Amino acid sequence: MNSLALDKLYFERDDLPLFGALSASWKSGDIVQIAGHNGCGKTTLLRMIAGLIQPSAGSIRWNECSNRSLEFQSNLLFLGHQVGVKLTMSPLENLRWFFALHGRKSTTAHSQMPSHELLQQALAKVGLSAYADVPAYSLSAGQQRRIALARLYLSQAALWVLDEPFTAIDKHGVAELEQQIDQHASSGGIVLLTTHQRWSAPNFQVLELEQYKGRAVDV
Repeated sequence: MNSLALDKLYFERDDLPLFGALSASWKSGDIVQIAGHNGCGKTTLLRMIAGLIQPSAGSIRWNECSNRSLEFQSNLLFLGHQVGVKLTMSPLENLRWFFALHGRKSTTAHSQMPSHELLQQALAKVGLSAYADVPAYSLSAGQQRRIALARLYLSQAALWVLDEPFTAIDKHGVAELEQQIDQHASSGGIVLLTTHQRWSAPNFQVLELEQYKGRAVDV
């Protein structure tokens, strides 16, 4: 059983408080929507959880370890606004490159590099089968984002932190991705995301960020 806990997080931007005294905790199986108005700090919070930004105060713990630890990074798949795609590489080459660097983060003895067949299946899930060998620079911004989304069908990281993952995909792609997220949570994963999608599953939660007014925001 994995757990992720936020303990009295406080963050300032340009010497102004963005949010403060933010506490929450989640466990294996949870799907959490980070919600709130534009500018309330949703993307900032996701980047902070992923270890890319340090909080001004407070802590983030994964299984009682810091989110700066190797254990945390070994269990994390982060997908932000910057998709991290090499434009001179094809979608297929991008996936090979990504998993050669990061592995699938599997706890089993299976190979950390997905097979060619699995790579092709992941690209099919995001509608890129016909573009598998096309350089990414010739694809649209939406198609480049789908290359990054294909990682979700291959990674076995326990924690997914996803910033607007449904951007630039059609209804069929949305349904496929929803199913993949549900499956990941059902198998013991934790998913944090910003999105306008809603789930009916009992393990779906909403963390509403509020503008900081000098008081605690406890969830």
